[in-house]
Amino acid sequence: MRLFTMALWRRGAAWLRGCRGKEGRGPGVLRGCAGCREVVRTCERYAVRRLPFARPEERDVAFFERLMPGRVLAGEEEAEAFNVDWLRSVRGCSQLVLKPQTTAEVSQILRYCYERNLAVNPQGGNTGLVGGSVPVFDEIILSTALMNQIISFDKVSGILVCQAGCVLERLSEYVEEQGFIMPLDLGAKGSCHIGGNVATNAGGLRLLRYGSLRGTVLGLEVVLADGSALDCLTSLRKDNTGYDLKQLFIGSEGTLGVITAVSILCPQKPKAVNVAFLGCQSFAKVLETFTTCRAMLGEILSAYEFMDEKCMELVERYLKLSSPVADSPFYVLIETSGSNTTHDEEKLNNFLERAMASGLVTDGTVATDNKKIKVLWSLRERITEALTHEGYVYKYDISLPVEKLYDLVTDMRARLGQSAKNVVGYGHLGDGNLHLNITAESYSHSLLDAIEPFVYEWTARCSGSISAEHGLGFKKRQFIEYSKPRKAVLLMQQFKAMLDPKGILNPYKTLPSAPERSTG
Repeated sequence: MRLFTMALWRRGAAWLRGCRGKEGRGPGVLRGCAGCREVVRTCERYAVRRLPFARPEERDVAFFERLMPGRVLAGEEEAEAFNVDWLRSVRGCSQLVLKPQTTAEVSQILRYCYERNLAVNPQGGNTGLVGGSVPVFDEIILSTALMNQIISFDKVSGILVCQAGCVLERLSEYVEEQGFIMPLDLGAKGSCHIGGNVATNAGGLRLLRYGSLRGTVLGLEVVLADGSALDCLTSLRKDNTGYDLKQLFIGSEGTLGVITAVSILCPQKPKAVNVAFLGCQSFAKVLETFTTCRAMLGEILSAYEFMDEKCMELVERYLKLSSPVADSPFYVLIETSGSNTTHDEEKLNNFLERAMASGLVTDGTVATDNKKIKVLWSLRERITEALTHEGYVYKYDISLPVEKLYDLVTDMRARLGQSAKNVVGYGHLGDGNLHLNITAESYSHSLLDAIEPFVYEWTARCSGSISAEHGLGFKKRQFIEYSKPRKAVLLMQQFKAMLDPKGILNPYKTLPSAPERSTG
C-alpha cells in the first residue's frame, strides 16, 4: 500500500484550488480542464465550500490499518474509482477508502472519525444519480462492499435479514430460489446495494404493486455519527411501540447514520408473469390505456411504464436493440404477476382486445416466457445507458399528477430548442414518476441556467416533487424548498444537528446549508 502525503492532500482538497491537470481531476463537475474558473463557478452554483473538518493524516491511516488490515485503500490512484459517480458527472478527491466487514468495525470507524472531526462519505454500489454517493472534497469513503452477508431468511413469513452491502441482484436470486422475490427491482440491480437502496428510498419498477421501501422495510441496524449502534433490526410486521425510528434513516442518504443491516419483507414469487409492449399515438392515449388497464387487470397489474419515441431511437441507435412495435410516438410496457396462468392470460387478453378495438393501442406484442420478457424489459431498463452515449446528460426525476406528466417534456423542448441535443421523457406512469433527460455534447453552464430553476418552478406550480425516487444528494439539495415548506426543512436540519452534531456524515448532501456552527 502506498501511503499518501500531506502534499498530495493539499494539492486538490478544496474546490477553489481548481482542477488538477488536463483531465480536470479536482473536485467538481467533470468537463475537462477549462481552468479554475469553471470549478469556482460550479462551487458558486451549488453554494458549497469545504467545512472546517480535520484532514486525514498518516496517523489516521495507521489506525484504520490496525483495525482492518488489508482493507484500507490510501492514495490518489487507489481511491480513483470511488471518487467518481456512475454518470461521471461529479468527482471528489478523497484519498482514503475504508472497507469494513462488520457493524462493530463501522462503529469503531465512526467513533474515531467523530473524535477526530473527520468527515465520512458512506458509499454502497455508487449507482446514485444526484451526486450523493461520492465525496465533494476529501471526505473519507466508507464502502459497504464487503458487508455482503445474508443473515437469515424466514420461508414462512418471507422476511430477509442481510447486511447493507448485499447487491440487490444477488438477493433477488437468493430469495427466488426460496420461492420469493425482492419487493423492488431497479435497472442498476447488478451493482446497487440494499443499504444504498434503503438510504435513498429507491423506488424502481415494482412500486406500483408492492409499494415503497417505507412499507416493506421492517427494521434497520444503523451506526450513528458518534459510533453508537442503533439496533432496530426487528422482523415484526406490526410494532406500535413509540416512534418508528427506522423511517428517519430511510431516504436520509447517509446523512443521519450508516445503515449496516436491513430486515425486509419479500413477496411470494408469482407463478405467472406476462409482459405486453404496446404502441400509443398520443400521451392522452397512454393515460387512457392506463385507466383501462388498471380497471381490467386489477390485482395482477405489477408495472406500467412508458417511454417516448426519442427514447426508443436512442436505445436502437446506441444499444442495437430492436423494437417489436413499429414507429409510434409513445410506447407502454405492462407487466402482470399472479398465481394462475390461465386466469391472468384471460384477463390480459380481454384488456388487449378492448384497447385495440377502442383505438387506444395501435400495435403490440406479448411475452410469457422469461427470455422474451427480459428482452422487452431491456427496452425500458437500458434507456439510462443509451442516454450516456449522447454526451452530457441533465437528469430530472419528477413526481407529478399523471395527467400533467408529459407536459413538462413538451414545454422543456419548446424552451430549449436547438440548444439541447435531445429532450426525452420516460418513467413509471403508474406512480406518477417522470424521468426527464436532456442531452448535450458537453456540459454547459448556459444550458443548465436555461433548465434550472425553470424545471423546479414548473414542478412546484403543479404541486409535484423535484425528486420522486433519486433523492437530493449533492446536485439538488439547494432546491428542496420547491417541494417542502421552509418549516419542514428547518425541522430536518434540527434532526441532523441532533443526530450528527459535528456534521461529519455525508456533508454537503440532501439538505441546504444550515446556519454555520462549530465542528470542533
